[in-house]
Amino acid sequence: MNAARGTGGGYQLGAGAELPPLLLDDEEAVAVAVGLRTAAGHGIEGIGESSVRALAKLERVLPNRLRRRVGALGAFTVPMLHDQDASVVDPGLLTELAAACRDAERLRFAYRTHGGESSRRTVEPHRLVCTERRWYLVAWDLEREDWRTFRADRITPTPPHGPRFVPRPPPAEDLAAYVSRGVAVSAYAARAVILLKAPLAEAAQRISPSAGVLETVDADTCRLTTGAPDLTVLVIHVLLMGIDFEVIEPPELTELMRDAWGRLTRALDGP
Repeated sequence: MNAARGTGGGYQLGAGAELPPLLLDDEEAVAVAVGLRTAAGHGIEGIGESSVRALAKLERVLPNRLRRRVGALGAFTVPMLHDQDASVVDPGLLTELAAACRDAERLRFAYRTHGGESSRRTVEPHRLVCTERRWYLVAWDLEREDWRTFRADRITPTPPHGPRFVPRPPPAEDLAAYVSRGVAVSAYAARAVILLKAPLAEAAQRISPSAGVLETVDADTCRLTTGAPDLTVLVIHVLLMGIDFEVIEPPELTELMRDAWGRLTRALDGP
């Protein structure tokens, strides 16, 4: 490893057979190491093993002062395991989808629904949207003539792809909110709007983007738009959030909550 002093200096990792030299300053080197340590389990198959190998190579060329900082992070950090139902995606698939988005090239693939049914799709891919647990492809579906969101782990490409296309205006300026609304609200038969008596930042710590869409009302309240297979499930979902609330719509949800309150009261007042 070579080093150079001064504002333009840094650490230059030696050139390998395939990659060019890489120049990093102190903070960038630590940032890369932290990113590698936290990359495992973020929905990409094999990323954990790849991250460990890359981190081992990086730590070998770091000076002692930086190696100690990175080592402390590993020694005094306890990872939280992800949900067992979290999907994993082949990194080769993600790069294939991203390349099709970049090159504005039509994409053909077999798609498996939540119920296990398979269909063939031809789309104009626009963007990949990722959460901690899942990856989604936002694309224009040529057969349905509308925008659709596809879970990446349910996509099986069927090349050849193409031809190229002229990209359309996106379905929303905020694609993350667009996907969140699609997977947390539009996909369900029962939907509700809830006023939460908590700042948006506090509510966001309890409610993931895949569970609902949060919007600021004022400094002390926010609005949650969410969905579920039926209103009974929504009753449980809202009560377990641990935040005071008011039901904005639908009125049927309020009635179900009154019924639940009656049952709870009778149960608590019983022998």
